[in-house]
Amino acid sequence: MAHDHSHQHHSHTHGHSHGHAGHSHAPDNFGWAFAIGAALNTAFVIAELIFGYAANSLALISDAVHNLSDVIALLLAWGAAWLSQKQPTQRHTYGYRRASILAALFNAGLLLVAVGGIVVEAVNRLYSPAPVAGWTVVVVAAFGVAVNGFTALLFMRGRHGDLNIRGAYLHMVADAGVSLGVVVAAGVIMLTGWLWLDPAISLVIAAVVFWSGWGLARDSVNLALDGVPRGIELAEVRDYLAGLEGVAEVHDLHIWAMSTNETALTAHLVRPGGTDDAFLHGVCEELSHRFNIHHSTLQIEAAAEVCKLAPAERV
Repeated sequence: MAHDHSHQHHSHTHGHSHGHAGHSHAPDNFGWAFAIGAALNTAFVIAELIFGYAANSLALISDAVHNLSDVIALLLAWGAAWLSQKQPTQRHTYGYRRASILAALFNAGLLLVAVGGIVVEAVNRLYSPAPVAGWTVVVVAAFGVAVNGFTALLFMRGRHGDLNIRGAYLHMVADAGVSLGVVVAAGVIMLTGWLWLDPAISLVIAAVVFWSGWGLARDSVNLALDGVPRGIELAEVRDYLAGLEGVAEVHDLHIWAMSTNETALTAHLVRPGGTDDAFLHGVCEELSHRFNIHHSTLQIEAAAEVCKLAPAERV
């Protein structure tokens, strides 16, 4: 069994081969982002609750509850990022990388629950319009746009490479949108007296948040069920492996996520001529560079007939 990981500037051989070709774990670089984001948003939740009660503004109080769910989501994502860096143990041989997938799944659930809360409140307000507390709401909500927008910027760089970072980013963007909607609605209502604008804008924002949250939920459920991560085509990987020099057949090919930013692969290659370390290193480095698969385990076989996992329906 040849086992290969790929990271830049590092390779060694001792019975099985490890060759690491350039990848990074996004959570390594986002500890301060989680700390700053959680602290800023906690302070904002407290401020919203205080001013919401003072101004008798249900909109601000509801938004504070929504923001509190995002603080919890940030803390969960931060904890998962920390757990994913812990070393493997005798019982958890992959370490705790998968905690990041569970956190992404939970974050998606929180996002969708928050949408439900917004919709319920908006529908209630359509039936019973409530006065808006004027400039207090505008100022506090505008501060929320700044806080959430700044926090989203902290995670923007890593939103494509890590589903967990993407979840945090989407939470903050959604919050900034909600706060902006509150600012616009409060301003227009003060000018026109159209109380129905507040719930109407809330419903539009809820639709946008739902769209983002549904995508995150779909991707995180896929990873939790060991599905092939988004952006990787199994057929393309199979064709690459089958086209390697000397390879007569590829079977028992599996691709899944070890974490929200690291993908693993196992496969059996039928290669009658045998193999060597140079071949294994080369294949694993190419899987890393071409498909962003950094943890590859390849088993070389002289003939497929003796392998019980050769049939396509066997796993």
